[in-house]
Amino acid sequence: MNDFSELLRRIRLLHERPEGALPLHAPVFQGREREYVLDAVDSSFVSSVGAYVNRLEDMLQDICGVRRAVVCVNGTAALHAALFLAGVRPGDLVVTQAFSFVATANAIRHAGADPVFLDVDAETLGLSPQAVRDFLVRECGRVEGACLHKASGRRVAACVPMHTFGFPCRVQELCELCAAWGIPVVEDAAEALGSRIAGRHCGSFGLLGILSFNGNKIVTTGGGGAILTDSEALGELAKHLTTTAKRPHPWEYRHDAVAWNYRMPNLNAALGCAQLERLDEFVARKRALADRYAALFADTPWEFLREPEGSAGNYWLCSVLLRGTEERDAFLEAGNAAGVMLRPAWELLADLPMYENCPRDGLGVSRGIAARLVNLPSGVRA
Repeated sequence: MNDFSELLRRIRLLHERPEGALPLHAPVFQGREREYVLDAVDSSFVSSVGAYVNRLEDMLQDICGVRRAVVCVNGTAALHAALFLAGVRPGDLVVTQAFSFVATANAIRHAGADPVFLDVDAETLGLSPQAVRDFLVRECGRVEGACLHKASGRRVAACVPMHTFGFPCRVQELCELCAAWGIPVVEDAAEALGSRIAGRHCGSFGLLGILSFNGNKIVTTGGGGAILTDSEALGELAKHLTTTAKRPHPWEYRHDAVAWNYRMPNLNAALGCAQLERLDEFVARKRALADRYAALFADTPWEFLREPEGSAGNYWLCSVLLRGTEERDAFLEAGNAAGVMLRPAWELLADLPMYENCPRDGLGVSRGIAARLVNLPSGVRA
């Protein structure tokens, strides 16, 4: 198919946007966002202390089914802090996937560690348990309870799978595998708010998980993120270290650790509370859009990607696999020229100049998917 005009017309019809720009994923503010933000302004608590910060954390705990949620300034900061809380230290290695947004690897490097890039499963787009098992068996060993990389002698300190585009990965298998090797799992659920596996929320399986509330996510705080954990102790420490490690006192400024100012402002949290009130509606609307896309692409030689069996994805970004890179590029060019915002997958992290010397496996599945995948307009308005 070289003429994409009819397909693009039908995509516009799905979104009831016959003309003009059709964005990839624009935020929707049709609830109580204005009311809550103005209330925060009127309260004078607009920075990192305020009722909406506490309320947002409570809402996330209920939605995600975890004991503690700590909101942060963005998802990258949340992942950086979570890695530190999991025990990652300078010189360590962290197993992750190359098929991911750059923030995943950047947070690992911010923690002073280096990523090990392994392949993904074609069915989930997430880190492959078999690829992790092969790496551990082939290249690592257990020494005094630690998992060490034989060639370098470096500790494998964590595993960071990502729930790509909101598709739940095989995180339960990864947690079982990594537990046997003494490796904590930190879930990058930045794109997976509202995604579940057998009813359990993504980001709640590992020792820690993180979310993102960037402007293009299913729920936004403008910019923001959160750390999730079932450990009360880690939750307390996460709150302490992301708020400059200031000891509670009516007026004194005493800090007991080198920490970060990763606090989410109350204004952003107010926006997030209003957005979270509509999460179920947003997920339902996006899943309905995915069903319509699936019907549309059933008449083409291309594969519209569906969630793995046993899971319920939020379809943050709907994705289709074309037959090759040339056809993918032609579709991207035609769509964007017509005002329909189509995007490819990211360049593999292992190919970026700052990560080109990091350990990796063959990444065969990752490269095959990246060469063919196109993300479609996926906003919740449809």
